[in-house]
Amino acid sequence: MTLGSLSFLLLLLLLHTPRSYSSEINERQGSSPKSDADLVEYPLDLAFLVAEFCLMGATGRGLDAFAPGLAQGGPPPVGGKMANLDPLTRNLSLQYGFIAVGHLRAIKRAVKGYPRPLLNISKDLFAETLDHFFGQPLHPPFDPYANSMNYRIACYIVTLVAPSAYAGIIPKLQNTTSKELVAGLLGVASGIETSNRAYLFEHQEWLVAPYTISVAEFTDRISEGANKLGKAGSKSEGIVVPPSQGAEGRVAGNVIEADKDSLTNGRDPEETLRIVYGSGDERVPGGFYPKGGNSRIAKHYLDSMP
Repeated sequence: MTLGSLSFLLLLLLLHTPRSYSSEINERQGSSPKSDADLVEYPLDLAFLVAEFCLMGATGRGLDAFAPGLAQGGPPPVGGKMANLDPLTRNLSLQYGFIAVGHLRAIKRAVKGYPRPLLNISKDLFAETLDHFFGQPLHPPFDPYANSMNYRIACYIVTLVAPSAYAGIIPKLQNTTSKELVAGLLGVASGIETSNRAYLFEHQEWLVAPYTISVAEFTDRISEGANKLGKAGSKSEGIVVPPSQGAEGRVAGNVIEADKDSLTNGRDPEETLRIVYGSGDERVPGGFYPKGGNSRIAKHYLDSMP
């Protein structure tokens, strides 16, 4: 067999060799920031945030107390503490937190993953965020840990992007195993967000003490602020909308957030990073992630800063 024939045969074998999910993951070093492995791992940053905020708010302890191995030695969060919660909210927060722990474990079974990033879940960060969304300082500064309603509003912020992030990932995936995993994450993340929205919808007319601002307006301002940061259209809405914008253009209630065909809006990783950083720029860290996310996609944009 000539050298040319041998080279041609090897090329045919390479082209027709099935690519397993594990082989794709092992080739990460040569892949772009949008390979299946990269897309599957990047929501770890979001799951770390939900786990730490919700476990800390419910118990005063975070991931290091309940599943330290999943943190992989990453720095502890800044500013978290046990919130002053009613029994129902405390129990739901604990559920949300442990669900996020399960999501961390599921993702890290599929891909290598990475250590927990530095997270800022301090009351000062939430106060600054809401001041920005309202376009003026709230007096006194918003404290997510002060009471159950404040905490529920903070949960609205923390859980806002995960469902749309998962929905944005799925169409980009090539591997069936990847799609099944992210679809499972999407379903449960949507359940977390919707259960919290349902509580807020039930209390939509409540004035959040000590402000003369209703629960519904808080959700409107947060969603509008997220859309502006994301710079990709209106993909988040408050719990009450004009009937023309509700399901089938017939209802004002908006517990289940969706597009005009009642499908989940998807967000690209870049859009998600702009929102959770609070900077409107995927290259500029801040917000919940003072030093940026730890995913390969996040680091790609951090490294692209001039």
